[in-house]
Amino acid sequence: MKPIKDLAPKKIVPGVEGYYAHGDLHTLGYVLLKKGSLVPLHRHVHEQITFILEGQLDMEIDGKQFSLTQGTFHVIPSNVPHSALAVTDVVVIDTFSPVREDYKNVETIAFSLEKENG
Repeated sequence: MKPIKDLAPKKIVPGVEGYYAHGDLHTLGYVLLKKGSLVPLHRHVHEQITFILEGQLDMEIDGKQFSLTQGTFHVIPSNVPHSALAVTDVVVIDTFSPVREDYKNVETIAFSLEKENG
């Protein structure tokens, strides 16, 4: 057992970094988003649950708009297009299943829009 912030952070996009713990079946992320940061529209095979610890995160999920605030969550099914805009500084818990193998190497790009949108 150790603090999640003892893990090396992974840059997702400018202004967004996460600390990710990986099990056999799930990935858990503690994610920090700076106000104004944008995670562009993308999709992935992983089911994702986003839970807001602090701040306001406006998301587009499957063409619908959602404003997530402290204590709220949203389940994003596999392969559903989604994006996020940090209205304020935001702290999020993200979970993914299956494991985000692409997040294990903190030196690589978090996701490729061409690959995931294609």
